[in-house]
Amino acid sequence: MSIPAEYNLHTLANGIRIVHKQVTHTKIAHCGIMLDVGSRDEADNQAGMTHFWEHMAFKGTEKRKAFHIINSLESVGGELNAYTTKEKICFHASLLLPHFEKAVDVLTDITFRSIFPEKEIEKERGVILEEMSMYLDDPEDAIHDDFDEVIFGKHSLGLNILGTEESVKAFQKDDFNSFIKQNIDTSKIIFSSVSALDFKSVIKTAEKYLNQIPTQHSTRKRSSFTGHEIVHTVKNRPISQAHYIFGREAFAINDDKRLPFIMLTNILGGPGMNSKLNLALREKYGYVYGVDASYTAYIDTGVFHIYFSTEKSRLQKSIALVHKELKKMQEITLSSHQLQTYKNQLMGQIAMAEENNCSFMQMMAKSILDLDKIDTLESIFEEINAVSASQLQDLANEMFNVEKYSSLTFLPS
Repeated sequence: MSIPAEYNLHTLANGIRIVHKQVTHTKIAHCGIMLDVGSRDEADNQAGMTHFWEHMAFKGTEKRKAFHIINSLESVGGELNAYTTKEKICFHASLLLPHFEKAVDVLTDITFRSIFPEKEIEKERGVILEEMSMYLDDPEDAIHDDFDEVIFGKHSLGLNILGTEESVKAFQKDDFNSFIKQNIDTSKIIFSSVSALDFKSVIKTAEKYLNQIPTQHSTRKRSSFTGHEIVHTVKNRPISQAHYIFGREAFAINDDKRLPFIMLTNILGGPGMNSKLNLALREKYGYVYGVDASYTAYIDTGVFHIYFSTEKSRLQKSIALVHKELKKMQEITLSSHQLQTYKNQLMGQIAMAEENNCSFMQMMAKSILDLDKIDTLESIFEEINAVSASQLQDLANEMFNVEKYSSLTFLPS
């Protein structure tokens, strides 16, 4: 494992790993427990199970009722939260440093000792069904989730993280216990921490609570994705604008082309107002309020897409402009000045993101689970600076052929 000196790593007897970065100037402790379990690990009849589990973790444990969980950290000015992705579930907390032990206690409790009270399951079922309805009312969220199904089809990566109305209505207490038993593996769990505490103090507190968790191993194997079939789908929705998303399968998280492609995606449609798509569609023609290109890497595959919304009458003109920008990136080599400008921009964005200690705490855990390492900012910068203009152009020719893209369009009904 490659862990730079500025990070500290310790493995407990049960296999749970503790990673910590000391930041001496902060009074806030950020910590979390991340598990290598996500919606892609669900069977068809379990769709939405991980997300439902995330909700139920706050609804009662062996020693705390729901109110006590909610109040435990908020009463001292802290925050307790969780999220689910395709490949991870994470429970995390942020609070003043003197209350760090309380956070570790509560996080361990909700992660490993949830009791799934049946009355709470029924209440939370209604909450999640409402969440699904809200998602359907938001075309931007809905089209992104639906596009996963377009790319990944019936593979579990194509499942909506929220599940389906049918699956959510069917879950019972035994289903949660069975799913957790099938998927928990203590060697694939990270307790991550960023604070002013020294590592010995973090280990002492983490051991006090996490050493109590019995060693567990999972024989679960994730099914690999073998490639998407090109699909073009149009749906009529009760909306005022046309929403359009198109893209393709992309590189896995451990692929050597991942970072150069992150850079290429950032140039094309990253968060900067100077992205090529923003300049073409918004600044020059005023066709869209926003347009973005996005790349998400998974352990064995990835997905790249471009998304925007516009007036229905401008949809085809907007698509043509996007195609034009993709073609330019295939045909025109960046000058040395342009290349260095884009490198500086990406390095600045990454450095600013690292300033967010809560996000950084989560990044450390994910990086160890996915790559068995943590890259220093300096090593990332070195890799970015090593990217050449010809390398980016080759990637553009490999990835920006729109004939290999699938698309999903929401049109006003």
